[in-house]
Amino acid sequence: MLKLHTYFRSSAAFRVRIALNLKQLDYTAVPVHLLRDGGEQHQPAYMQLNPSALLPTLEDGTLVIAQSLAILEYLDETYPLPPLMPVDAPGRARVRALALSIACDIHPLNNLRVLRYLKTDLDIGEERRNEWYRHWVKIGFITLERLLAGAPATAAFCHGAAPTLADCCLVPQVLNAQRMNCPLHDYPVLMRIHETCMGLDAFSRAAPDRQPDAQ
Repeated sequence: MLKLHTYFRSSAAFRVRIALNLKQLDYTAVPVHLLRDGGEQHQPAYMQLNPSALLPTLEDGTLVIAQSLAILEYLDETYPLPPLMPVDAPGRARVRALALSIACDIHPLNNLRVLRYLKTDLDIGEERRNEWYRHWVKIGFITLERLLAGAPATAAFCHGAAPTLADCCLVPQVLNAQRMNCPLHDYPVLMRIHETCMGLDAFSRAAPDRQPDAQ
């Protein structure tokens, strides 16, 4: 049985929930509350499992995997249907580039520990933190829109006619941007793909408000 250590608002865990749903894999969700009691991710039991104190963590028997993109690729190699990656090397490179532009260029600047550092260590107020968040979303989404718009490989989804690893990364980032009231009207292709994805059960069931630990 697969076991996913998750938090309903974690966009990285959201990515993995989407992939598990797309592949119709049964798994046990183990909630790790990122705020309660200073963050349950810092408790010794979880730190022993994942020393980075980050989510998600996937357990597959005795195997423990951290980092959402590593988990996504592991799932795709171990449970290959339906595939999350194209069959051709150029296609796989494009999908990885799109996913990494989110996972490396947007998400790390806006995740909880960064926002908490801005608040507690640098004494930056809420509105300025929100400006920080929206700035990096804007920079990242401008890039994504340019990469997607007009590209021959862009279709119903980021790459082709079926969801890929790139879509697993895109949807959580868009939902986070909506929650933070980021203006999104300048990204029509990105938003069209997001809406197509959210029309699928695998994506909608993975959404934060559908999780057992949602608050």
